[in-house]
Amino acid sequence: MTKPDSKRSSMALVTGRPANAAEEQVNNGSSDPSVSGSPHHAVTPATPTKHKSAKQVSRDNLSRRNTESEVFDDGTNTFFWRAHTVTVLFILTCVLVYVTLLEETPQDTTYNTKRGIVASILVFLCFGVTQAKDGPFTRPHPAYWRFWLCVSVVYELFLIFVLFQTVRDGRQFMKYIDPKLGVALPERDYGGNCLIYDPGNTTDPWHNIWDKMDGFVPAHFLGWYIKTLVIRDWWMCMIISVMFEFLEYSLEHQLPNFSECWWDHWIMDVLVCNGLGIYAGMKTLGWLSMKPYQWQGLWNIPTYKGKIKRMAFQFTPYSWVKFEWKPASNLRRWLAVLGIIFMFLLAELNTFYLKFVLWMPPEHYLVLLRLVFFVNVGGVAMREIYDFMDDPKFYRKLGQQAWLVAAITVTEFLIVVKYDPRTIMLPIPFFVTQCWFLGIVLILSWTLWRFFIRGNVHVQ
Repeated sequence: MTKPDSKRSSMALVTGRPANAAEEQVNNGSSDPSVSGSPHHAVTPATPTKHKSAKQVSRDNLSRRNTESEVFDDGTNTFFWRAHTVTVLFILTCVLVYVTLLEETPQDTTYNTKRGIVASILVFLCFGVTQAKDGPFTRPHPAYWRFWLCVSVVYELFLIFVLFQTVRDGRQFMKYIDPKLGVALPERDYGGNCLIYDPGNTTDPWHNIWDKMDGFVPAHFLGWYIKTLVIRDWWMCMIISVMFEFLEYSLEHQLPNFSECWWDHWIMDVLVCNGLGIYAGMKTLGWLSMKPYQWQGLWNIPTYKGKIKRMAFQFTPYSWVKFEWKPASNLRRWLAVLGIIFMFLLAELNTFYLKFVLWMPPEHYLVLLRLVFFVNVGGVAMREIYDFMDDPKFYRKLGQQAWLVAAITVTEFLIVVKYDPRTIMLPIPFFVTQCWFLGIVLILSWTLWRFFIRGNVHVQ
């Protein structure tokens, strides 16, 4: 089940890059390469050659290599890794021939329209899974990540379609997906009585805490655990976590469910759910960065225990890169990190505003599917952004998944603006405006001091 990479490994030894600079996903538990009898290609950072004709390695590239793991791969090629383009085309053609010649078309326009749209999407997914360009991740299989890339295209096209509808037609269009949609729903207010211990309630004085212990508590923990694996930086995760609570404070006059008790914001969310999720994520990142990355073909492993372990580790990363964002190192990285934080917060807000303007209850499966979608595409997008900003000479353009995620986030926000401008334009309380104005001034002042004033003094 190991992907062949002998040619790339040879190139890595010359250029100093890993066998697949984009491949990112960890250890399969195989034996040490020095013990195993199988030939392994060691994907290690190359040492600078003494020949004058060789290119000199910059400090940035040396720093980048120090964050990349070593990979040992025996280069085994199996049926599992082949593209199967002809096989997929043959099966797809057989299905279309069956529908055309053997199946009677129902006389139901609505049903035929839905089925035609679904069939068109499936054909596009078949094409994309077999023909689209590979991204940075390869485990459990490159086709898995190509599938989510194509789903991103379909979702963006769906958002564009909704954006071009009237507000009424757009909301009623959701009934074609689920007849229960298209009806205005009240938002739940998490505020109200904020006493942690309510002595007036003799039955259960702690009822306020139990009322907040709904399904969103484990969802918060799991969400921040995954976000930590995506961002791979404790400071950025904590900044985003705290900033979102400030956004909820600032926007509770627009969305009622942003109105929460102070202890719900800072204790249950930031410290307990988000904090524990970030802590568990950082522990997992530490394990991933320390693990050896040694890959053997399934049939080269002699024991059944080793084979089972190998199959389990197929769902872990092929290799690992430790993210070092270094926002204060230069202006470009500083602006990039600010942009990442802004887009992260915007995507978080879209979750609440979209279901508000499209009249979707929080527990609806479409809300869950959107979160599952971002879980799968977020890691790829973040890796592509990191590669693009960390080594722009090698990665000359923004990755395809990162491009689509940015477009999707912006399109979702535009739908919110179009469908309910009255809510978006509700005046922000004056003291909230003052706080945000002060924060923006502080960020701008620090930027000017760090990259222009202090930088010029050091140059002189």
